[in-house]
Amino acid sequence: MDFSYLFFLSSGLFLGWSLGANDAANIFGTAVGSKMVRFTTIATIAAVFVVLGAVFGGQGASETLGALGGVNALAGAFMVALSAALSVYLILRLGVSVSTSQAIVGAIIGWNLYAGKPTDYETLAEIFMTWTTCPLISGVIAVILYYCLKKMLKYSSMHLLMQDQLTRISLVVTAAVGAYALGANNIANVVGVFVKSCPFKPVEIGRFMTLSPVQVLFLLGSLAIAVGILTYSKKIIMTVGNNLMKMSPAVALIVVLSQAIVLLLFSSVSLHDFLTAHSLPALPLVPVSSTQAVIGAILGIGLAKGGHGINWAIVGKIVTGWVTAPLMAMGICFISLFFLENVFNQVVFLP
Repeated sequence: MDFSYLFFLSSGLFLGWSLGANDAANIFGTAVGSKMVRFTTIATIAAVFVVLGAVFGGQGASETLGALGGVNALAGAFMVALSAALSVYLILRLGVSVSTSQAIVGAIIGWNLYAGKPTDYETLAEIFMTWTTCPLISGVIAVILYYCLKKMLKYSSMHLLMQDQLTRISLVVTAAVGAYALGANNIANVVGVFVKSCPFKPVEIGRFMTLSPVQVLFLLGSLAIAVGILTYSKKIIMTVGNNLMKMSPAVALIVVLSQAIVLLLFSSVSLHDFLTAHSLPALPLVPVSSTQAVIGAILGIGLAKGGHGINWAIVGKIVTGWVTAPLMAMGICFISLFFLENVFNQVVFLP
């Protein structure tokens, strides 16, 4: 094992930690914000499932991100991941939930510009499209689920205490599904730029399971996400969890479930292949923003209820973070690559 690889990979692990700290709010922030589930309990469950999702479902989205810009030097991959991580961390310090997906795209474009490499505009357009469709789809799903649940509760004879207990259990289950979806979809953001230079060997786990070299890479990246969830996510959770809009436990459940469904739709290779094989329109396998998905769900329900309970100041703050993150990551990456190449004599791109 070349230990220099692990050093360069550290920036991807830092990005993973930042993603975990930021995106935990999207998978169980509403559950904690509505005071239905304890933070420690649900954070531990999410940490386990984000690892499972990354290792066993992360391959599809990483291939699309790699097509945006073929980062072909280890030092360049290090700086791309570090630039995205720094931009996410700096915006996180302000208490604003930010899109890691957008940050890594901005950093890759910064590398393309510095290396003089062409940006795949077809892939870029595909990714840009998801930044619009992701919150819209999530909002539509949330509204449908909201009205369905409303109908069910209206005609249900279930005791309030039983409803409360069922909602708590459902929040934990959907958070686990959401964490799995986050790992499967967003591991590409964390270590996708390192796939081309991955030096790991297959690892056997027992008799019946072998992790491929890329799965080992995804395992390391997802462990960093898990640490971020457990150590630094609470502050962001209080912004997205209940400050954006006051939510009942039932609404919190719908928001988490809607976000999980959207992330799975954009990361399921099986679903994509099935739809394509039957000449049906398929969503691209692209790492999408769980932040956008959860906020789309919250706004969808809020608008369905008349829009009066939405804190539009928080919405504006979050949208500003979405715009700032890719631009900041692109600028940091471009400038840092210059210093990495000319001051530290590192090869940041290959001809």
